[in-house]
Amino acid sequence: MAIAIALVVLVLGSVLFHIFTPWWLPPLASNWKTMDDTLFITVVITGLFFVVISLFVAYTLWRFRHREGSRAAYEPDNHRLERRLIVITSVGIAALLAPGLWVYADYVSPPSEAMTLEVLGQQWRWRFRFPGPDGQLGGSDARFVSGANPFGLDPSDTRGADDILVDDNEVRLPLNRPVNVVLRSHDVLHDFYVPHFRSRMNIVPGQVSSFWFTPTKAGRYEALCAQLCGVGHPDMRGFVRVEEGAAFDTWLAAQPTFAGLRAAAAAPAAASADPATVGRTLAQSKGCTACHSVDGAPSVGPTWKGLFGKQENLEGGGTVHVDEAFLRTFIRNPQSRDIKGFPNVMPAVPVTDAELDALVAYIQALR
Repeated sequence: MAIAIALVVLVLGSVLFHIFTPWWLPPLASNWKTMDDTLFITVVITGLFFVVISLFVAYTLWRFRHREGSRAAYEPDNHRLERRLIVITSVGIAALLAPGLWVYADYVSPPSEAMTLEVLGQQWRWRFRFPGPDGQLGGSDARFVSGANPFGLDPSDTRGADDILVDDNEVRLPLNRPVNVVLRSHDVLHDFYVPHFRSRMNIVPGQVSSFWFTPTKAGRYEALCAQLCGVGHPDMRGFVRVEEGAAFDTWLAAQPTFAGLRAAAAAPAAASADPATVGRTLAQSKGCTACHSVDGAPSVGPTWKGLFGKQENLEGGGTVHVDEAFLRTFIRNPQSRDIKGFPNVMPAVPVTDAELDALVAYIQALR
């Protein structure tokens, strides 16, 4: 009897919690109201099954509770009941699947006039790319990734020369214009998710996935990684800023192209550039700043602000002086030392001697 009462209270509490919960979806800022409708249908159908089944179990516990002298009837099968349950269950599953399949088919079928945005996931940051005037994205491959080419674009593919690169965690989009989002990953499984747009998609290494949406409200919206992608997963956040078309065109025109960045890297003046400035660019392109803050904020690894010249405690006891020799050794072989209070998860990132000099100079400049 107590279990039956507990089930009734559980059902009542669940329904009331759903009605009065403060955790509703954020306001819709795209064309995907059908996504909200699909979620609502799912909640209604699964909620109805939950309520009916739970109340039925509570009723049977009360109705057929043990009584002195009573004996349960033995009925090994009931074909009539089984047929009814099969029909009811099939209708419920079809009602769950059909709207989702219809919406998903539209979700991955962008209109012909949609602009293209590529989203590149890497532990633990986002990068973005737009096609240039030719309207085509150039080819890419992980084997082309380097400090000077963090997007991994194919230098021999002429279609990519005018590609517009946004090496930042924030990207801008024009208002009321459909966007075809193309996604790829340099390392592990990621998921690009903007809650206000109701849009998300897994990014599987070695594959290219896509979806589309139309931003309908101007604003700055947070983008998240919705797949556990490592210890820095909670910090893999970005922003999508939606603005009027004229403002977006002005911003886009100011962004560098792949050809422009290659020319700047090959220019003779680059050799005399400030090493710390070069190191800052390398730290961003290689993903170092995803785990090491430069403003003293806590992160996955030690902050670089004030790190040079500091005494760091080691796991197991002892200290180490963070000087140039230590930084060079640690960057080359990060598993050689365990800094106390931080997980030993830094991968060995290949760097040239010149890149190593620049990174060390940048860390020194932050002391």
